[in-house]
Amino acid sequence: MVTAIVLLTVAFTAYGRQVADGDAALVISGDKLVVKQDLSRGGAICYISMADSDFNIVNIADEGRYIQQSYYGGKVIDRRAQGQGDAWTPWAWNPIQVGDYKCNRARILEAVSNDSSTYVKCVPMLWDMDNEEAQAVMEQWTTLRGNVVHVRNRLVCHRTDSIYGEGYTHDQEIPAVYPISALSRLYTYNGAEPFTGASVSQLDVVQLVMNTDGGGGTWGRYDDISEKWMAFVDDNGWGMAVYSPSATRFLAGRSDADTTGTEYSGSTSYIAPLRREKLMKNSIVEYEYYLIVDTLDNIRAAVYKINSGTL
Repeated sequence: MVTAIVLLTVAFTAYGRQVADGDAALVISGDKLVVKQDLSRGGAICYISMADSDFNIVNIADEGRYIQQSYYGGKVIDRRAQGQGDAWTPWAWNPIQVGDYKCNRARILEAVSNDSSTYVKCVPMLWDMDNEEAQAVMEQWTTLRGNVVHVRNRLVCHRTDSIYGEGYTHDQEIPAVYPISALSRLYTYNGAEPFTGASVSQLDVVQLVMNTDGGGGTWGRYDDISEKWMAFVDDNGWGMAVYSPSATRFLAGRSDADTTGTEYSGSTSYIAPLRREKLMKNSIVEYEYYLIVDTLDNIRAAVYKINSGTL
C-alpha cells in the first residue's frame, strides 16, 4: 500500500537546528548525496539521491520497507485475536522503526538536525500488530560524508509482557535495507581472502517466496559474506551498498520479478546484514553501518577505507 507523507503536528526540541511544527523530514544535503529521514515514520531513511538529481533509490512503497531498524525477540506466537495480521502469524516480538503492517506509524520523541548529521528518537510499532506500540525506544544518529552515509542505531527495550517469554535467539536485521528494484544486480565478496582485492562475485537474486500458512516469507540467505557488504547496482554497475561490520550473515533478494521498479513500486530489492542476538526484556542493542552510493569499484574502495579507519 502506498501512503503519502503526513506533516507533523507536534513540536520537537533540537540541540542543532530547531525542528519545527510541520517539518515532514530531516534533510542532509552534501556535495554528492541528499539524504532524507521521514519524521512521520520514525525518522527512518526514506530518500537517497545524487546531489544533482531527484531520483530516489530507496523503496518506500509500504511501512515494512525504507531503510530502518527492525529487531526480533521472544517466541513466535499467534495473536490474531488481538489484531495480528493473517500473513504475519505466528510472529515474534518485532519492534520496527517506520510502522506496522496496517500503516500505523512510529511516534517521534525527539529530532535534531545539524549541517551534516541528524539524531532521531522514536517509539517503534510492532510490525505484525494493528496499532500496538512496542515497549521500546529506538535512536538513530546519521552522518553524511561524501558518498557515504554513516548510521549508528540503538534499541532500548523495556518490555513488561509475559506472553513472548525470554531467552530466544533471533537473527537481527542490522539494518533492513530496501533499494529500488531497478538496482537489480547483486554483488559482494564471499571468498576466503577478505580485504585483499580478490575478485567480487555476482550472486543470483532470490525472489521472495511468501509462506502459504503465514509467518512472512523467505529471502536468500548467505553465510559467507566475508567483507560484510552487499550491493545492488544497475546495468552500468552503479548503485547502493550496505556495509555492516558486525554482521555474521546476510539476507538478500527481490520481492518481485520486475527489475524496473522505483520508490513506490511493489517490486523492491532487499538486503539485511544479520547478527544473531538474544533480546531480553531489558536489552540494549547497538550497531553501526554504512550506506555507500557509487560504482561497484568505488563502493568497494570505500568499504576498504572504512575497514582500515582511513575514511
